[in-house]
Amino acid sequence: MPAKDDPVVIKKYANRRLYNTGTSTYVTLEDLAEMVKKGEEFTVQDAKTGEDITHPVLTQIIFELENKDGQNMLPIPFLRQLIAFYGDQMQMIVPSFLEQSMVAFAKEQERFREQMKTSLGKSPMEVMKLAPMKALEEQTRRNMEMFQNAMRLFTPFPQGGPASAPAEQAKQESSEKPGDLQELKEQIAAMQRKIDSMG
Repeated sequence: MPAKDDPVVIKKYANRRLYNTGTSTYVTLEDLAEMVKKGEEFTVQDAKTGEDITHPVLTQIIFELENKDGQNMLPIPFLRQLIAFYGDQMQMIVPSFLEQSMVAFAKEQERFREQMKTSLGKSPMEVMKLAPMKALEEQTRRNMEMFQNAMRLFTPFPQGGPASAPAEQAKQESSEKPGDLQELKEQIAAMQRKIDSMG
């Protein structure tokens, strides 16, 4: 019997059935999605090997939800960008950035809801244009600032130097360390310049 705060173990069998060991019942992917929405912690294990397969099962839930009509949350440009990062040297930074962005977004959702409530007297189109869009724009701006700050930790520029230093300075400083590190620094510097121009 797991402790009260321990995540529930879901066992996945070869026939693809999922068994909730906490409730001693078979469950579906929809049931797991509801558990996530309720904030219930769980891990999914392969019933035969005991291997933790939580990540692929959660990814499968997202896939199933994205295929339902009217449920799409992941825009095509985002999916393309995400796919492009696989195998790239920046891949190691992306999960942390996405996780922090979602944590920040989750914290701000109550403020979004409050803004929706205060705007209820307006037409649905005005509500969609005003309150959520302002809040989302603000959150996006904060995320960009957070990402820029994170990127500055990895840039080859000196701490007190300008955020958008010339390409020559980046090449000169990054040429001090050859190989993969140099290439990574150049990519990060290019990304920083791109972010600064977007900001």
